[in-house]
Amino acid sequence: MRVKIHHEGNTILIIGMVVLIALNVPLWLCADVVAIPIVSTAVTGILYLTAVNFFRSPRRHYTGERDGVVLSSVDGKVVACEEVYEPEVLKCRCLQVSVFMSIFNVHANWYPVDGTVIHSYHQQGRFMSAYLPKSSVENERSTVLIKTPGGEEVLVRQIAGAIARRIVTYAEPGDQAVLDEHLGFIKFGSRVDVFLPLGSKINVKLGDKTIGGMTVIGHLPSHDRSAN
Repeated sequence: MRVKIHHEGNTILIIGMVVLIALNVPLWLCADVVAIPIVSTAVTGILYLTAVNFFRSPRRHYTGERDGVVLSSVDGKVVACEEVYEPEVLKCRCLQVSVFMSIFNVHANWYPVDGTVIHSYHQQGRFMSAYLPKSSVENERSTVLIKTPGGEEVLVRQIAGAIARRIVTYAEPGDQAVLDEHLGFIKFGSRVDVFLPLGSKINVKLGDKTIGGMTVIGHLPSHDRSAN
């Protein structure tokens, strides 16, 4: 898979490089003790490479069966996999799969299903750890509702974490959701919840690691009907 830098990181990385140069060049030119610029360059260089790693954006193309399939929207670790009541949009019981992203994971967010975006909105909130269950309803978040070709509604919720303070959502009502495309980006540690209709088959469990746009986390009820 080819890897590029996500455009959400361009400004931050350019500013970071300018700061890195501005801090270290004078030290190399003026410091009496050579250890000072060496240590400064090493520390700031590691921090900069960490930022570059965070904003990496792998090119991914899912080649498996697409009918009724649900993919993980993000890289990370499954922290919730249960039946819940979704009170904000669906207002019904459904199956929730949540994946937590550390600062070391890719933070681009893929569409979990093919379909049409029918609802998208951003809601202000708190910035508690995204690992906590109540972050799903109390933290700042963006919600995207997608209707699949099979008629099911799948809800995706981007959730800010204790460090993440910016959620970017590209999905707008009327857009076509495609598994290989990004629906948004979350800057730094955060979480994404996917809500599936009851009757869906869940393919992951707590603690599993996922790859955004590649890992199958479930199959919708329409998949079972088409298989019969």
